[in-house]
Amino acid sequence: MKIIAQQQETLDMICQRYYGRTADVTESTLNANPGLADQGVFVPYGYAVEMPDQVATSTSDTVQLWD
Repeated sequence: MKIIAQQQETLDMICQRYYGRTADVTESTLNANPGLADQGVFVPYGYAVEMPDQVATSTSDTVQLWD
């Protein structure tokens, strides 16, 4: 699915809007869009960003800093 970038939106913001999180999805989305990193920090307004359908989530254990 393609998502259209809004004004002053970063890839992290787009991932948060589409997936509801940024962890484990930003890199996959960047890999699905060759040349997107060359656009700069902000994705150009109206740019169609391809969002991968299935993004693998991390299977690592959560570390608790305090008990």
